[in-house]
Amino acid sequence: MDTVPETNSPAHITGPNVEDPADIAELRRVAVYLAETAAAHVRRRRPEVFGPGRTGDDSVRTKSTPTDPVTVVDTETEQLIRSLLAEVRPGESVLGEEGGGSLGAAADIVWVVDPIDGTVNFVYGIPAYSVSVAAVRAGRSLAGAVVDVANTATYSAGLGAGATRTDAAGTSIRLRCNDIDSTQLALVATGFGYGAARRERQGELVARLLPRVRDIRRIGSAALDLCMVAAGSVDAHYEHGLNPWDWAAGALVAAEAGAVLRLPAADSTGADGELTVAAAPGIAAELIGLFDGLGVSAPIPQA
Repeated sequence: MDTVPETNSPAHITGPNVEDPADIAELRRVAVYLAETAAAHVRRRRPEVFGPGRTGDDSVRTKSTPTDPVTVVDTETEQLIRSLLAEVRPGESVLGEEGGGSLGAAADIVWVVDPIDGTVNFVYGIPAYSVSVAAVRAGRSLAGAVVDVANTATYSAGLGAGATRTDAAGTSIRLRCNDIDSTQLALVATGFGYGAARRERQGELVARLLPRVRDIRRIGSAALDLCMVAAGSVDAHYEHGLNPWDWAAGALVAAEAGAVLRLPAADSTGADGELTVAAAPGIAAELIGLFDGLGVSAPIPQA
């Protein structure tokens, strides 16, 4: 589904509060182009690094803890996105998981990038990892794309323009959250941090929540979890300690599919431990009230 970019000129942006639909559509097109091109690279490189007879030992290092890996493919993929962006949107900045950056000035378009969300799954060959790209200004996502790499599916959204899932054959469907009105019947996705103290607290909270919902799922990619809320594959997602690149694209996809969101400030970091929530609208108030009552809503800072 990769396509050659049509122009090399940045789109005109009208201001922080009023968006031109044509500008949003262009940002969305670029997000899809970047994410799909990067996903093709990830898909091609995995058997080269982790295929039969290859351990990948010399291609993996750790970040925050020994259980938090980053691979050579993560860094390659982010650099690819940065290079492509310099060609199609010259002068715009990147905030990336591997290469850093900032959200810039209020009027700036910043591309928030997670080259592989779900790196542990990627290393182990579990088919649930993604590339996430979002165009953000003044802390607000304007457009985004999340590619489910193993399943060759692209989730994308534009602010005020809805959300879609496009499969490998190019067939697109418009996304809507499930029509559900009982938290007791909700399938809820979550994720866990890498620090032992945070994981212990998250485990305690899951134990409190589990008897109150249909069941819990732990997929291993927050960006995919958020898109699954949009697609109705789960009814809600919550997680402490996400970084902006984990949710910038997926949260927009969920919101444009009707989800109710509770997001950290765009300039917060995973170390702050703030809660991210996306829930189908029919259960959102009840679920967030449940989170408040169980203590789930409180931050879990990284110890």
